Amino acid sequence: MSNGTAVIAGVAEADKVGKVPEKNILQLQAEAAKNAIEDAGLEKDDVEGLFIQGSGLRERYHFPQVTAAEYLGIEPTISSSNDMGGATPFAHVQYAKLAIEAGRIDTALITYGSTNYSDRKESRDIGDEEGPILTRQYEQPYGIMEPISQYAMIARRYMHEYGVTREDLAHVAVSTREWAKRNPKAMQQDDLTVQDVLTASPVCEPLHKYDCCLINDAGGAVVVTRSDMVPDESPGAVEIAGLAQTHTHEKISQMPDLTVTGARDTSRRAYEMASVEPDDIDVAELYDSFTITAALLTENVGLTPPGEGTTPFVEGETAPGGSLPINTNGGGLSYLHPGTYGIFPIIEAVRQVRGTAGQRQVPDARTALAHGSGGILSTHATMILEGSR
Repeated sequence: MSNGTAVIAGVAEADKVGKVPEKNILQLQAEAAKNAIEDAGLEKDDVEGLFIQGSGLRERYHFPQVTAAEYLGIEPTISSSNDMGGATPFAHVQYAKLAIEAGRIDTALITYGSTNYSDRKESRDIGDEEGPILTRQYEQPYGIMEPISQYAMIARRYMHEYGVTREDLAHVAVSTREWAKRNPKAMQQDDLTVQDVLTASPVCEPLHKYDCCLINDAGGAVVVTRSDMVPDESPGAVEIAGLAQTHTHEKISQMPDLTVTGARDTSRRAYEMASVEPDDIDVAELYDSFTITAALLTENVGLTPPGEGTTPFVEGETAPGGSLPINTNGGGLSYLHPGTYGIFPIIEAVRQVRGTAGQRQVPDARTALAHGSGGILSTHATMILEGSR
């Protein structure tokens, strides 16, 4: 690893996550940013690049990254608030890596914050979310409730094509809950059985309550810097061995195949960059907005053959003690899901390859795959991380 190589040096959440009505988005981002910079062993003044996920902020502020930079007291030389939903933090890490390795900056801060739970609970006005009529006119008149209706359609198609059952999908929720029990920050830590998932209130068939992600307030941050800037006393630099992104469509009516996502392409390119194969992955952190999301991504990133995305969950291989640990923090289904979840798989993957994940630590985890997805399985980004321990 050369001195000019970009590495992830710091990761953190806000001081409090879950239900935080007393904090706004900027405060949650600032807390996470401060914690991540401290985790990296750096100072705020080291930050030259600033990447802010626009969702949440854009409804309130005209220039999200400008508003956030002012609040944080940072005057960046490069910044962006582009948005790809749950794939955004991955894209931002990629942009930071490119800028650092091109010699344009030395350190970048990536942050995300959301008050999604408190906004809904307190009926806060967060602006017009109807979006351009041109992209919705072929779906919305037919009663689509975004995104639950579309993911239910995807689940139904997957079940039909491969003979997968609701019980198979239920094992995804149960596996992630078992990991959540080991995460003191997880929102849901009660016992959960397959029967609980099957008999829970239906939301949009075939998806029921526990097939769906949580709704929370939270902030998260990642610090990317040159490898030679990481202090010896920090928890350790994590190599970004592979990283790729894509987007294939926006609306489900334009999705080429309901059971094949852009994750096939991004994971293939990330594996090639990292010179590893799926069998080399010690732990995987996958976006799980719904149980079907985790199942599809498991196979689309190459961890199982097509049609077998639920198999390792059913067989217990993804749960603690299994050979294919997935979503070790409890995922969006049981840990938290604040609007978009993308930055949190990165945070957990970094902790796993550092060996700092506490009770949920996967033994000898050195190579981790993290994957983010946004929209209706519209955007995708895959990252391969390697620790130095």
